[in-house]
Amino acid sequence: MTTAAPETRRHELAAFLRSRRERITPEQVGLPRGRRRRTPGLRREEVAHLSAVGVTWYTWLEQARDIQVSPQVLDALADALLLDPTERGHLFALAGQTDLHPGAPCPAVTPALRALLEQLEPIPAAVQNSRFDFLAHNRTFGRLFCDLDALPREDRNSLWLAFTDDDFRAAATDLPDLLPILAGKLRASMAEHLAEPAWKALVQRLEAASPAFREIWARHDVVAPGGRTKVIHNAHVGLLRFEHTNLWLGPTSGPHLVTYVPVDDETRAGVERLLALVIEERGAARDGAGLTVV
Repeated sequence: MTTAAPETRRHELAAFLRSRRERITPEQVGLPRGRRRRTPGLRREEVAHLSAVGVTWYTWLEQARDIQVSPQVLDALADALLLDPTERGHLFALAGQTDLHPGAPCPAVTPALRALLEQLEPIPAAVQNSRFDFLAHNRTFGRLFCDLDALPREDRNSLWLAFTDDDFRAAATDLPDLLPILAGKLRASMAEHLAEPAWKALVQRLEAASPAFREIWARHDVVAPGGRTKVIHNAHVGLLRFEHTNLWLGPTSGPHLVTYVPVDDETRAGVERLLALVIEERGAARDGAGLTVV
């Protein structure tokens, strides 16, 4: 694979920023148009103002000068220029930085697949990428280990939860066996992504947060992908027993559909109660949001 020279990347970044700036009208970002506007779209000083950066610094960025740009500034520029998820990802890639809040939807999570996740209820099901981020899930899965919907997007990752989240760790009855398996699966998947910032950032974050992860990661063990029987202690409905399976949506190192199929009647009844609980809670939340306090 050929890597673009830094100068080439800077010129691509400069051209991309100019093109995005010139397509936005002042009205779109709440600025007055004024009577003497010759510049198509926004002026550089307007983008600098919206992004809370210096005008000179932003001008140098559009001139492809050799300056450093942080993820926080790129985040502000993406918001100021009204970038969609694909454009945002392109901006960070050109700058050689890791997006702190990646929002690009996974192509594997189609509307049809989201509908399938719903149809599988009460069977817990989710879509994960090769980095073990949860990209989508149904309501039962969202409460299987912990309240997944209440977590920041960057925390919805199997390894992060298993090594750092108290609720997830309490639900996993096989935690001592699970941790080296997850770390081994991540290392095996990472072989094809060693130079990618998002992968390196995940490992660095785990190493900083978990001594257990540092110790296991240092072993360099690898584990092949696959499913197995799992026993989960759900905080709401008790012990649940599943056959954990993966349906690959592409290459085995890519996105996959994760399902937790009940292995007995007690577990099926349990996930039905869990789904009913989630539906009841969401209905109560909607009713509460509609109340008027006088």
